[in-house]
Amino acid sequence: MASRSHEVDNVPFTVWNSAFEDRMSLFTKLEESQRTVRKKFLLHRLVVVASLPQQLEDRRDIGAHYEELNQRLQRKYQGDAVTGLLLLYPTCMLHVMESSSEVLAGVLQDLRDMQEGPHGARIEVSKILVMSHDLPSRLFQQWSYELLNMEARVGVALGRDAPGDDEEEDTETLVRTALSMVLKLGSHLLKPTIKGVKTPLGSRLDVMPEMIVPQDLLVKLLSRDLLSPQEYLQAYLTPLHIPMDTGETSVFSQFNMQMSRVWKQSTNHSLMFS
Repeated sequence: MASRSHEVDNVPFTVWNSAFEDRMSLFTKLEESQRTVRKKFLLHRLVVVASLPQQLEDRRDIGAHYEELNQRLQRKYQGDAVTGLLLLYPTCMLHVMESSSEVLAGVLQDLRDMQEGPHGARIEVSKILVMSHDLPSRLFQQWSYELLNMEARVGVALGRDAPGDDEEEDTETLVRTALSMVLKLGSHLLKPTIKGVKTPLGSRLDVMPEMIVPQDLLVKLLSRDLLSPQEYLQAYLTPLHIPMDTGETSVFSQFNMQMSRVWKQSTNHSLMFS
């Protein structure tokens, strides 16, 4: 009898303990779900430069292409807003985009496809200046593009006394100069205009040419050893299969070196751009 009473007394505790474990399990699942949502909507910023083909008849075709691409990506990744600025120079372009990692990966894939199009490349050469991660705020309020016809020399941007000086600058200096000017331009565009007056982007850019990255600075960057979209996507999207039983380490070493290059370039430049 005593034994039976003992077993009955333990039933409530067993039931309560099981229910408690269920609650903890549900809490854990909710926490993981919230963590996934927060991770999905982390803000990232991509800055790329690309050269335009000489046979391009109308640069507005590039702007229209990105307008359509942004709409398509936002339909696919609902809730991932896209902001940024596309500057179309006579011979090249500078593109800043802010969104989720999925959207920016789609932009890089499209940029790669534009270079390898079957009916002729719409972009000739492209380089990634920086990919900044987990940003606290946006630099632009919306996405827009603008055609630029002004010419400026790189010497002015680098602060040299002789604008015509062809002194060779290291890649790190050129990248930092370009990103610093983009940061200043974005910060200036965030400032409110005269109350009740909506000033077109082109008009605002016309009054501050000193904040626009010079075209020849971008041309210099296109000739430097910076990551291409193809290299970036290969490092982050290609599955890695290493035949460990054969003792082959060359594949791993090559992949590790590539990942180190991606990480070093991204972190070095994003520290001053976040």
